[in-house]
Amino acid sequence: MKFSLLTLIKVSVWAVMSSICLSAPAVNAHGVIPAIADVEVTDGQVEMRLELDVEAILAGIDLDGVRDTDEVTEGTSYEQFRAMDAAQLEQAIRDDQDTILNGISVLQADAKVTLALSDIVTEPAGDTERRRTTTLTLVGDVPPGADQMQVGWLKEFGTLVVRQIGVPDPYSVHLEGGALSDPFAIAGGYQQTGFEAFLDYIPVGYEHIVPLGLDHILFVLGLFFFSTALRPLLWQITAFTAAHTVTLALGALGIVNIPGHIVEPIIALSIVYVAVENVFHQRLNPWRPAIIFVFGLLHGLGFASVLGEFGIPESNFIPALLGFNVGVEIGQLSVIAAAFLLVGLWFGTKEWYRRVIAVPASIGIAIVGIYWVIERVFL
Repeated sequence: MKFSLLTLIKVSVWAVMSSICLSAPAVNAHGVIPAIADVEVTDGQVEMRLELDVEAILAGIDLDGVRDTDEVTEGTSYEQFRAMDAAQLEQAIRDDQDTILNGISVLQADAKVTLALSDIVTEPAGDTERRRTTTLTLVGDVPPGADQMQVGWLKEFGTLVVRQIGVPDPYSVHLEGGALSDPFAIAGGYQQTGFEAFLDYIPVGYEHIVPLGLDHILFVLGLFFFSTALRPLLWQITAFTAAHTVTLALGALGIVNIPGHIVEPIIALSIVYVAVENVFHQRLNPWRPAIIFVFGLLHGLGFASVLGEFGIPESNFIPALLGFNVGVEIGQLSVIAAAFLLVGLWFGTKEWYRRVIAVPASIGIAIVGIYWVIERVFL
């Protein structure tokens, strides 16, 4: 009976890690990021400069709750739009512009402002595995005497960051798909408080870990599976948190900037390192927290690049940055708490825990990390 139970647990661990391995190729291909709408009103006309992944909308992908466009059935159509050169994509946008325009809401006193497509700027066709950003300029007439407006769009268009520009104390907000902003003054003066921005960016940081950050999740799990003892885990988490907090701030401020093609493979390599060391070491070596600190510096730069894509408001940069970092920390602690409740609490004190659970899980994590190193360097 004992052998059967251990065998079942071991098979279950390998099944979970195998499923992660099978899903690994999708992690770094076509991740979904929010669209950014910069809104300005001058001389009775509203101008919206909308930066977005327009191919996803043209392909009819429902971006609500989607973390990667490789996960959807419209992926083939999406790839076709991604492969178009700039002129072809621009024509496709103009042919289907009503889909975009009808999905955007600019309201004044509950009346919808009619928008028209004024300009399209898109990047040349290139590597379809890399995100291509398109900027659409939309214009519309604001009724005379209007002093407030609201902005939002369809739920299936995904997350939208609205930023008011050209006015003092500009309004900004991070909206989930389908949400409508609060009314804000056309002349400005509705800037978020620092505390509001802080709260607004906590879920952004959390979502970057759970469910979007599979590579960061596996790194944290690698720290967890090293030992069920609290002290080694605290040393590792402290080193990792301190390091990525520093480089998240430096990267978001633009003080340190290392290209993604360098950072991403090293992040994958960090996953391999902690997993492999879990297999060969049972005690916390003096160099492990130091190495984790170094890897944490690179993870922080990865967090900073994501935060930059979310259109962090300049007026509340520090509170938003702190909120994002708090969200990241809550996400990491959630992963550790889930692992403890699912595995550590029940089996952590068993003499066979390391042999049956920790080592097989670490080997599975290492396999995924090795795949990502190869993918990010050579593919």
